[in-house]
Amino acid sequence: MIAFVSGPVAALAPDTAVIEVGGVGMALQCTPNTLAELRVGQHAKLATSLVVREDSLTLYGFADDDEKQVFELLQTANGVGPRLAQAVLSVHTPDVLRRAFASGDEKALTAVPGIGKKGAQKLLIELKDRLGAPVGTAPAVGAPVTSGWRDQLHAALIGLGYATREADEAVAAVAPQAEAAQQPNIGALLKAALQTLNRAR
Repeated sequence: MIAFVSGPVAALAPDTAVIEVGGVGMALQCTPNTLAELRVGQHAKLATSLVVREDSLTLYGFADDDEKQVFELLQTANGVGPRLAQAVLSVHTPDVLRRAFASGDEKALTAVPGIGKKGAQKLLIELKDRLGAPVGTAPAVGAPVTSGWRDQLHAALIGLGYATREADEAVAAVAPQAEAAQQPNIGALLKAALQTLNRAR
């Protein structure tokens, strides 16, 4: 079992980070939130979960052990594989997820691509008491939106290898989406920004 990988970031892609470990490039499937924290050339340490299939070995990378544990716990539910578990963590942080399960928030789960109403109900029943209590505090309703999302998103795009001009244009393109949200989700904004960049190429 590979518990974590540590080394310089060799490359970044929309859903993958390559970490150099002892001269070998380890490709890790990561959520947009985790990728947003990484920079090519900088040292990184990611918690990992190895998923073994008949025809593949896939290493998933996480910002911390909490995210990794939630990823593995999600897969104990019927019908949830690593791809769907990663999709859940691309949309919600572990704490937001815990609050959703604690309050029976179906809507939060159906916001994840691939989870419908029935699937959300099943997940709530199966995992309700297994994720534990939220660790952090929820953002206050009506709290002012910080403009910090622009800097975070811009830095993430530069880290993925885009030119400053491209990053500026992508940030401007997703600004209406960010400003419409009470609490901008950097992971979702990064996905949207990457889509606009791919269309422009």
